[in-house]
Amino acid sequence: MSISHTDVGPNLRRIVIPGRLDIQGTDSVAAKLEELVAAPKKGVVVDLSMLQFLASIGIRALITSAKTVQQRGGKMALVIDSNSSVRMSLEATGVDDLIPIFDSVNDAERAVLA
Repeated sequence: MSISHTDVGPNLRRIVIPGRLDIQGTDSVAAKLEELVAAPKKGVVVDLSMLQFLASIGIRALITSAKTVQQRGGKMALVIDSNSSVRMSLEATGVDDLIPIFDSVNDAERAVLA
């Protein structure tokens, strides 16, 4: 599985994670995700709109990443389609109380830079 990113100006990083964040998928991207969220950016948007499955180990990686961003004074948000099973999993576990979830990249980017 791959993970990609784009720096959108000096204060914003967009990370895209497609595929599955099950044990194998999370193991393959966890180190890269940690590296990408450690960059000194004010805002980090993680686009999960192409993610097909999210296991508890993937949820843990997202929470850990959000804490890393928050500890340096930044904000992290997720982008997930409103009808996605991934979004339902995050809402059912209360992760949306810790990491804001948006339907669009533009809304998420505005929120993390506010």
